Amino acid sequence: MGWREEAKKKASAEAVKHVKDGFTIGLGSGSTVAYAIQEIGKRIQQRKLRILGVPTSHQAMMLTVHCGIPMTTLNEHSQLDLTIDGADQIDRQLNLIKGMGGALTREKIVASATKQFVIVADETKLTEKLGANCAVPVEVLPFALPTVMLKMQEKGGKPVLREAKGKVGPVVTDNGNFIVDVDFGHINTPKKLDSQLKSIPGVIETGLFIEMADIVYVGTRVGTVQKLESK
Repeated sequence: MGWREEAKKKASAEAVKHVKDGFTIGLGSGSTVAYAIQEIGKRIQQRKLRILGVPTSHQAMMLTVHCGIPMTTLNEHSQLDLTIDGADQIDRQLNLIKGMGGALTREKIVASATKQFVIVADETKLTEKLGANCAVPVEVLPFALPTVMLKMQEKGGKPVLREAKGKVGPVVTDNGNFIVDVDFGHINTPKKLDSQLKSIPGVIETGLFIEMADIVYVGTRVGTVQKLESK
């Protein structure tokens, strides 16, 4: 296991310490959160914890089932105790870029429904400003794709439709939509950009998670875990 995988594993272990008996937990998607889901499954087995999970994608759902975590929905639990998720980029204010796994809309919905939003990542995800060498994923209604991409260009972005790997054509989200990755360079006002993008008809959601994270656990190259908290 390389240092990054070990760092993500250690950060996930710290995040899981927030899990308590009786909690309903939002479960993010991606390779980093997979470690947390596996650890939660172990705790359920070893400590007989009563935990319910709300997965944010088919990938997370399948792993949740595999790890023996009972599932529920937002219909049954509209407020969650805790959500654990990963991030593609994190600035000093704990603003995030998410969505490289394509589950950004469901992840944002679940994050907005939780009492505590905890992020796990390795140190390569930290940045001074969002957007540095990282495009902003945006979920787009397929019907609106041409006009949305044009308006993104008018706002200074360089949009690229995300193509699938292993099959011909674009990535299709769990919601049946497309993902457009938009390069804006350094983002000076991420909250404003998020609002501008969501004002475009046909944009479902953006990967800008602004002022949402409560705690970030960052696994480092030297084997330690740094804890960052929102002010």
